[in-house]
Amino acid sequence: MVGVAALIWAMAVVTPVSAQPLAQGVAALSRQDYQRASQIFIPLAERGNASAQAYLGFLFETGRGVPQNYTEAAMWYRRAAEQGDSLAQYSLGLLYDRGQGVPRDIVEASKWLNLSTAAAPPKAREARQRIRDAVTRKMSRDEIAQARLKALEWAPTREH
Repeated sequence: MVGVAALIWAMAVVTPVSAQPLAQGVAALSRQDYQRASQIFIPLAERGNASAQAYLGFLFETGRGVPQNYTEAAMWYRRAAEQGDSLAQYSLGLLYDRGQGVPRDIVEASKWLNLSTAAAPPKAREARQRIRDAVTRKMSRDEIAQARLKALEWAPTREH
């Protein structure tokens, strides 16, 4: 915990002023002050900050600091995913696979999981590949082709 606090403090010292509120939200999240984290993330997310949107999606998905709401989680994950946030893409793909907050759609799930895996940091890539492959095993060849085409046609769009 001391190491996490030191890292967050170090980030705040060298981070531009515009990113400091995000670091404060992450710090609140790491100390399990979910209500404070949500208060910090909401205005940032509304202004288009993809990282804040992804964190807010997590809070709504898990019901931490806000009422659990899969539809709201999916909306925030989508906004971040559309901007290229790979963790939000992964989380949105899982929601589509389970039909939580969105209609169950295996093609959309696969699209988002493919994009997430391609953009994953090296340490997360193998785990995301396993989940993506598990979803792919449930699909027909036509569905796999549709999902791959959607992933190839996708391009990130910034909100602001």
